[in-house]
Amino acid sequence: MQTEDPYWLKEAYEKSINNSDTGYMFRNNLFAKKLTILLYLQFGDSGKFLDYAGGYGVFVRLMRDIGFDFYWADKYTDNLFAQGFEYDSSQKYDAVTSFEVFEHFEDPVQEIRNLFDLSDTIIFSTELHPNPLPKPEDWWYYGVEHGQHIALYSKKTLQHIAQMVKCRFYSVAGLHILSKTPISLKHLKSTKYSRFGYHKWIGKKLHSKTWSDHQFMVSKANDGITKDILEAVSKHKN
Repeated sequence: MQTEDPYWLKEAYEKSINNSDTGYMFRNNLFAKKLTILLYLQFGDSGKFLDYAGGYGVFVRLMRDIGFDFYWADKYTDNLFAQGFEYDSSQKYDAVTSFEVFEHFEDPVQEIRNLFDLSDTIIFSTELHPNPLPKPEDWWYYGVEHGQHIALYSKKTLQHIAQMVKCRFYSVAGLHILSKTPISLKHLKSTKYSRFGYHKWIGKKLHSKTWSDHQFMVSKANDGITKDILEAVSKHKN
Protein backbone atom coordinates (compact mmCIF):
# COMPACT_ATOMS: atom_id res chain seq x y z
CA MET A 1 0.00 0.00 0.00
CA GLN A 2 1.44 3.37 -1.03
CA THR A 3 0.51 7.01 -0.71
CA GLU A 4 -0.14 9.28 -3.65
CA ASP A 5 2.95 10.85 -5.21
CA PRO A 6 4.72 12.10 -2.04
CA TYR A 7 5.17 15.77 -2.91
CA TRP A 8 5.76 16.58 0.78
CA LEU A 9 9.05 14.71 1.28
CA LYS A 10 11.32 17.77 1.30
CA GLU A 11 9.38 19.08 4.28
CA ALA A 12 9.14 15.64 5.92
CA TYR A 13 12.90 15.16 5.77
CA GLU A 14 13.98 18.46 7.26
CA LYS A 15 15.13 16.03 9.96
CA SER A 16 15.99 12.57 8.65
CA ILE A 17 15.35 11.02 12.08
CA ASN A 18 11.94 12.30 13.12
CA ASN A 19 11.29 13.57 16.64
CA SER A 20 8.60 10.96 17.36
CA ASP A 21 11.03 8.05 16.85
CA THR A 22 11.53 7.44 20.56
CA GLY A 23 12.35 3.78 19.87
CA TYR A 24 15.57 4.57 17.97
CA MET A 25 18.04 3.39 20.65
CA PHE A 26 15.85 0.51 21.88
CA ARG A 27 15.52 -0.80 18.32
CA ASN A 28 19.25 -0.66 17.63
CA ASN A 29 20.05 -2.56 20.82
CA LEU A 30 17.33 -5.15 20.18
CA PHE A 31 18.44 -5.90 16.62
CA ALA A 32 22.10 -6.01 17.66
CA LYS A 33 21.23 -8.88 20.01
CA LYS A 34 19.21 -10.77 17.39
CA LEU A 35 21.74 -10.23 14.60
CA THR A 36 24.62 -11.35 16.81
CA ILE A 37 23.08 -14.82 16.88
CA LEU A 38 21.93 -14.97 13.25
CA LEU A 39 25.05 -13.53 11.60
CA TYR A 40 27.45 -15.65 13.64
CA LEU A 41 25.57 -18.88 12.94
CA GLN A 42 25.02 -18.09 9.25
CA PHE A 43 28.30 -16.37 8.31
CA GLY A 44 30.76 -17.12 11.11
CA ASP A 45 33.16 -14.47 12.39
CA SER A 46 34.66 -13.38 9.07
CA GLY A 47 31.70 -11.82 7.25
CA LYS A 48 31.54 -8.24 5.96
CA PHE A 49 28.28 -6.36 6.43
CA LEU A 50 26.69 -3.03 5.49
CA ASP A 51 23.99 -1.14 7.38
CA TYR A 52 22.09 0.72 4.66
CA ALA A 53 20.39 3.97 5.64
CA GLY A 54 22.22 3.50 8.91
CA GLY A 55 21.19 6.78 10.54
CA TYR A 56 23.68 8.13 13.07
CA GLY A 57 25.80 4.96 12.89
CA VAL A 58 24.65 3.56 16.24
CA PHE A 59 23.97 0.05 14.92
CA VAL A 60 27.31 -0.14 13.09
CA ARG A 61 29.15 0.92 16.25
CA LEU A 62 27.27 -1.65 18.34
CA MET A 63 28.04 -4.46 15.89
CA ARG A 64 31.71 -3.51 15.59
CA ASP A 65 31.96 -3.40 19.39
CA ILE A 66 30.64 -6.97 19.43
CA GLY A 67 33.17 -8.03 16.79
CA PHE A 68 31.41 -7.93 13.40
CA ASP A 69 32.97 -6.17 10.41
CA PHE A 70 30.13 -3.69 9.81
CA TYR A 71 30.06 -0.55 7.64
CA TRP A 72 27.70 2.40 7.32
CA ALA A 73 25.82 4.08 4.45
CA ASP A 74 23.20 6.84 4.59
CA LYS A 75 22.54 9.59 2.04
CA TYR A 76 20.58 11.81 4.37
CA THR A 77 21.98 11.48 7.90
CA ASP A 78 25.30 12.44 9.47
CA ASN A 79 27.49 9.54 10.57
CA LEU A 80 28.13 10.35 14.23
CA PHE A 81 29.20 7.02 15.72
CA ALA A 82 30.82 5.01 12.91
CA GLN A 83 33.13 7.50 11.23
CA GLY A 84 35.95 5.85 9.35
CA PHE A 85 33.84 2.80 8.52
CA GLU A 86 31.74 4.04 5.61
CA TYR A 87 30.45 2.17 2.57
CA ASP A 88 33.03 1.20 -0.04
CA SER A 89 31.57 0.79 -3.53
CA SER A 90 34.33 -1.65 -4.48
CA GLN A 91 33.20 -4.13 -1.83
CA LYS A 92 30.60 -6.91 -1.94
CA TYR A 93 28.95 -7.57 1.42
CA ASP A 94 27.79 -10.87 2.90
CA ALA A 95 24.59 -9.20 4.07
CA VAL A 96 22.99 -5.76 4.05
CA THR A 97 20.87 -4.67 7.01
CA SER A 98 18.20 -2.00 6.61
CA PHE A 99 16.05 -1.27 9.66
CA GLU A 100 12.90 0.82 9.44
CA VAL A 101 13.74 1.89 5.88
CA PHE A 102 11.46 -0.01 3.48
CA GLU A 103 8.46 2.09 4.49
CA HIS A 104 10.35 5.15 3.16
CA PHE A 105 10.86 3.79 -0.38
CA GLU A 106 9.15 5.60 -3.25
CA ASP A 107 9.95 2.71 -5.62
CA PRO A 108 10.35 -0.36 -3.37
CA VAL A 109 11.10 -2.96 -6.05
CA GLN A 110 13.83 -0.86 -7.67
CA GLU A 111 15.34 -0.04 -4.28
CA ILE A 112 15.43 -3.75 -3.45
CA ARG A 113 17.13 -4.49 -6.78
CA ASN A 114 19.70 -1.81 -5.89
CA LEU A 115 20.35 -3.46 -2.54
CA PHE A 116 20.92 -6.80 -4.26
CA ASP A 117 23.75 -5.12 -6.18
CA LEU A 118 25.47 -4.80 -2.79
CA SER A 119 24.74 -8.25 -1.38
CA ASP A 120 22.78 -11.45 -1.97
CA THR A 121 21.10 -11.14 1.44
CA ILE A 122 18.98 -8.24 2.75
CA ILE A 123 17.94 -8.28 6.41
CA PHE A 124 15.39 -5.63 7.32
CA SER A 125 12.58 -4.54 9.58
CA THR A 126 9.26 -2.88 8.81
CA GLU A 127 5.90 -3.21 10.54
CA LEU A 128 3.49 -5.31 8.49
CA HIS A 129 0.06 -3.73 8.17
CA PRO A 130 -2.96 -5.44 9.75
CA ASN A 131 -5.81 -6.91 7.73
CA PRO A 132 -8.28 -5.29 7.44
CA LEU A 133 -6.46 -1.99 7.14
CA PRO A 134 -6.92 0.27 10.18
CA LYS A 135 -7.92 3.90 9.92
CA PRO A 136 -5.05 6.43 10.09
CA GLU A 137 -5.95 7.37 13.66
CA ASP A 138 -5.96 3.70 14.74
CA TRP A 139 -2.43 2.64 13.71
CA TRP A 140 0.68 4.51 14.81
CA TYR A 141 2.83 3.18 11.96
CA TYR A 142 1.15 5.35 9.36
CA GLY A 143 3.34 8.11 10.83
CA VAL A 144 0.97 10.88 9.80
CA GLU A 145 2.72 13.31 12.17
CA HIS A 146 5.95 13.16 10.15
CA GLY A 147 4.90 12.02 6.65
CA GLN A 148 7.94 9.81 5.99
CA HIS A 149 6.14 6.44 5.76
CA ILE A 150 4.91 6.16 2.19
CA ALA A 151 5.01 2.38 1.50
CA LEU A 152 3.43 -0.20 3.80
CA TYR A 153 3.63 -3.97 3.36
CA SER A 154 1.85 -7.17 4.24
CA LYS A 155 3.58 -10.55 4.38
CA LYS A 156 1.85 -11.40 1.09
CA THR A 157 3.33 -8.27 -0.50
CA LEU A 158 6.87 -9.20 0.53
CA GLN A 159 6.38 -12.76 -0.73
CA HIS A 160 5.23 -11.34 -4.07
CA ILE A 161 8.24 -9.01 -4.27
CA ALA A 162 10.51 -11.99 -3.57
CA GLN A 163 9.00 -13.78 -6.57
CA MET A 164 9.50 -10.68 -8.74
CA VAL A 165 13.19 -10.36 -7.90
CA LYS A 166 13.75 -14.16 -7.82
CA CYS A 167 14.82 -14.63 -4.23
CA ARG A 168 13.69 -16.35 -1.04
CA PHE A 169 11.68 -14.60 1.67
CA TYR A 170 11.87 -15.31 5.40
CA SER A 171 10.19 -13.62 8.36
CA VAL A 172 10.87 -14.34 12.02
CA ALA A 173 11.01 -12.50 15.35
CA GLY A 174 10.38 -9.05 13.84
CA LEU A 175 13.02 -9.51 11.13
CA HIS A 176 12.42 -10.03 7.41
CA ILE A 177 14.96 -11.42 4.96
CA LEU A 178 15.17 -11.40 1.17
CA SER A 179 17.99 -13.66 0.04
CA LYS A 180 19.29 -15.23 -3.14
CA THR A 181 21.03 -17.89 -1.06
CA PRO A 182 19.34 -20.24 1.44
CA ILE A 183 19.18 -19.18 5.09
CA SER A 184 19.08 -21.97 7.65
CA LEU A 185 15.66 -22.12 9.33
CA LYS A 186 17.43 -23.34 12.46
CA HIS A 187 19.56 -20.18 12.44
CA LEU A 188 16.51 -18.00 11.86
CA LYS A 189 14.59 -19.51 14.77
CA SER A 190 17.60 -19.01 17.03
CA THR A 191 17.09 -15.23 16.91
CA LYS A 192 14.14 -15.75 19.28
CA TYR A 193 16.60 -16.78 21.98
CA SER A 194 18.29 -13.38 22.19
CA ARG A 195 16.08 -12.61 25.19
CA PHE A 196 17.66 -15.55 27.04
CA GLY A 197 21.17 -14.17 26.65
CA TYR A 198 22.46 -16.42 23.87
CA HIS A 199 23.89 -13.33 22.14
CA LYS A 200 26.21 -12.81 25.14
CA TRP A 201 27.54 -16.35 24.80
CA ILE A 202 28.25 -15.78 21.10
CA GLY A 203 29.76 -12.37 21.82
CA LYS A 204 32.42 -14.06 23.93
CA LYS A 205 33.54 -16.02 20.86
CA LEU A 206 34.14 -12.83 18.87
CA HIS A 207 36.82 -10.18 19.21
CA SER A 208 35.49 -6.69 19.79
CA LYS A 209 36.76 -4.07 17.36
CA THR A 210 36.41 -1.20 19.83
CA TRP A 211 40.13 -0.90 20.59
CA SER A 212 41.42 -1.77 17.11
CA ASP A 213 39.01 0.81 15.65
CA HIS A 214 40.34 3.36 18.10
CA GLN A 215 43.91 2.63 17.01
CA PHE A 216 42.87 2.86 13.35
CA MET A 217 41.24 6.26 13.84
CA VAL A 218 44.22 7.56 15.84
CA SER A 219 46.58 6.49 13.05
CA LYS A 220 44.40 8.30 10.50
CA ALA A 221 44.45 11.43 12.63
CA ASN A 222 48.23 11.22 13.05
CA ASP A 223 48.67 10.76 9.30
CA GLY A 224 46.68 13.94 8.78
CA ILE A 225 48.77 15.84 11.33
CA THR A 226 52.01 14.59 9.74
CA LYS A 227 50.78 15.69 6.31
CA ASP A 228 49.88 19.15 7.64
CA ILE A 229 53.32 19.51 9.25
CA LEU A 230 55.14 18.46 6.07
CA GLU A 231 53.10 20.90 4.00
CA ALA A 232 53.80 23.70 6.48
CA VAL A 233 57.56 22.95 6.44
CA SER A 234 57.57 22.86 2.66
CA LYS A 235 55.85 26.27 2.45
CA HIS A 236 58.28 27.69 5.01
CA LYS A 237 61.29 26.54 2.98
CA ASN A 238 59.84 28.05 -0.17
